[in-house]
Amino acid sequence: AGTSEEQARGRRQGRGGGARLPGDGPRKAAGRQGALRSSKNLTLPPLLYPVSSDNMLAVHFDKPGGPENLYVKEVDKPSPGEGEVLLKVAASALNRADLLQRQGQYDPPPGASSILGLEASGHVAELGPGCQGHWKIGDPAMVLLPGGGQAQYVTVPEGLLMPIPAGLTLPQAAAIPEAWLTAFQLLHLIGNIQAGESVLIHAGASGVGTAAIQLTRMAGATPLVTAGSQHKLQMAEKLGAAAGFNYKEEDFSEATLKFTKGAGVNLILDCIGGSYWEKNVKCLALDGRWVLYGLMGGADISGPLFSKLLAKRGSLITSLLRSRDKKYKQMLVKAFTEQILPHFSTEGPQRLLPVLDRICPVTEIQEAHVYMETNKNVGKIVLELPH
Repeated sequence: AGTSEEQARGRRQGRGGGARLPGDGPRKAAGRQGALRSSKNLTLPPLLYPVSSDNMLAVHFDKPGGPENLYVKEVDKPSPGEGEVLLKVAASALNRADLLQRQGQYDPPPGASSILGLEASGHVAELGPGCQGHWKIGDPAMVLLPGGGQAQYVTVPEGLLMPIPAGLTLPQAAAIPEAWLTAFQLLHLIGNIQAGESVLIHAGASGVGTAAIQLTRMAGATPLVTAGSQHKLQMAEKLGAAAGFNYKEEDFSEATLKFTKGAGVNLILDCIGGSYWEKNVKCLALDGRWVLYGLMGGADISGPLFSKLLAKRGSLITSLLRSRDKKYKQMLVKAFTEQILPHFSTEGPQRLLPVLDRICPVTEIQEAHVYMETNKNVGKIVLELPH
């Protein structure tokens, strides 16, 4: 076991090639030696134990707590039920929900797998009874999940599978479902974005943030972002942000009002919550919409939120994707597949790019959680599984 751990600690990480942006050269992986490199050169360390044909490897923790509680464990392989597909997972991206679930703060929805992982890519391994013939064994696919993605196999309703756009790798595809469907839902179904509007996107260098910037531009609106470093703001601007504000160095509400010449923004995508409420309301335009989908800054507020929001005739709308029912998610996947997915394969200004910070073997799950918790990532952290 010591040899495998040493190999894992010394392994370089990769971005997956095609997600690079103009001027985006290699950068050092935090706490590691060597520059980022493509996943095609990345090999997984030897497994610590064999896996029988009835079992699989999966990320596991025995009790809630810190990243040190995570490890890879042999568990039962699931079987597809009525209308379900068994996906052999090649890659799964990390999300904030995984960190919260590990900490005991975010339980999976009823009936969902307790294994971490809200999105994955891989190949169809088995079709359950009642499948409609849209997929065949061996087809590459990516999928939105309520859980279970950080394992070698996962079962999923057939209607939640999406084709992988031409030219994308499996790790790149794994970075799309949760982040991009969340951004698409928040902007279009919840926030009702309109051409010509301005949108303030908090955590602009996150997975959802980098997706929302590009989708806002595609909708004919103007994206503004907040982030905590100059590097993150530069990345956001390369993706199309019209302006970026470092919340550690300036009052983003004042900067937003200055950029909009006092009008404020029509729409705010907020994953922060409590600590931002007053500044959000301050820079919200009359009749603006504030969409809350996370509480990274806490759930408590102190002050006259309602009176200030009422004075703006503003709307506060909340949304979570993970707990939505299968029918809603299938509708969302269908709309995204038809309207957005083709733009990942086109050339020109309408092309969309999944942004990957790094790719690492699933055996480095503890390090991946630490890296995300310290807010160092720009884009997605992707885990590769034995495939």
